[in-house]
Amino acid sequence: MSKDAHLELYAFWRTASTHRVRIALNFKGLGARERFINLETGEQRTPGFLAVNPAGMIPALVDEGHPPLTQSLAILEFLEEKVPTPPLLPSDLHGRARVRSIASMLATDTNPLLTRQVKKYLTSTGGFDETAWQAWMIHWLTFNLETIEQRLATESQTGKFCHGDTPTIADIYLVSIAFIAKAVNVEIKGIPTIDRIIEQCAALDEFARAHPLLQEGAPSN
Repeated sequence: MSKDAHLELYAFWRTASTHRVRIALNFKGLGARERFINLETGEQRTPGFLAVNPAGMIPALVDEGHPPLTQSLAILEFLEEKVPTPPLLPSDLHGRARVRSIASMLATDTNPLLTRQVKKYLTSTGGFDETAWQAWMIHWLTFNLETIEQRLATESQTGKFCHGDTPTIADIYLVSIAFIAKAVNVEIKGIPTIDRIIEQCAALDEFARAHPLLQEGAPSN
């Protein structure tokens, strides 16, 4: 993979959103220069990073000479248009809508409910203790993944991957959410289609190289 001198990625090893962008960069053959933002020390709230993203959230992708891009769905769409081959969206109108729908179920219905910002609010203001927070995560991960399982198991467009026999943005999102579930020790049973697709993705180099535990800052054991 060649480093794109014009791309800079503000990243943290563990976040699902950064995980997704790394996978997409691998598929597109792009290697952005990474700027490690340590969420554990609150670096995302420093003036330097808030100038990049006032929301204090990662990832942020900077294409030299342009304002920073935030939100992983927007970044993945940008990369899809910047480097159309190999495609991460189907060629047909309805296929693209289906892939975007599955990705959005993971990006907007699932991931935001599991973030450190939500945990901080619920434990500091909402009366949650660690047990209640764990129950919250299990509920939403289970509900949303079971919903997606039903779609993938019954819709004819599902193939080796979420849509057909080549990976798409939907698979990238699915893998990133599956890593969250594993990281927080949530095991969801009864999702065989998802489990099969995750296994298919894990065998691909583009997914393997983007694994969070292989990134800068990740624990060594």
